[in-house]
Amino acid sequence: MYFSPPVTGEISAAFMADKKHYGVDILAPKNTAIKAAMDGYVFFSDWTQETGYTIGIQHTNNTITFYKHNSALLKTVGSFVRSGEAVAIIGNTGTLSSGPHLHFELWNKGIPVDPTEYITF
Repeated sequence: MYFSPPVTGEISAAFMADKKHYGVDILAPKNTAIKAAMDGYVFFSDWTQETGYTIGIQHTNNTITFYKHNSALLKTVGSFVRSGEAVAIIGNTGTLSSGPHLHFELWNKGIPVDPTEYITF
């Protein structure tokens, strides 16, 4: 499978499954567009207390990606998105965010995997 980077930037917090940090935090300027890492269907596009504006995309091969702490969501549930298409805007929303960044998660067959093993940010 080939993934494109949702944003380009410095990783401020690594994937640490043992600490329940199931993704990577990528620093990017406020209002940067966040892009879909792969073609797929949006299955979640909503607000949560901890992760703020969050979008989830279902891809082929039982793979999903999450994009958290956004300032705005550009797609709704059921939307088909192409790899590289803007799906959200960098933000600082939710109680688990302390500055503008993207918390990006990659899951395969229900198990979180380290996105840096598949994507160069």
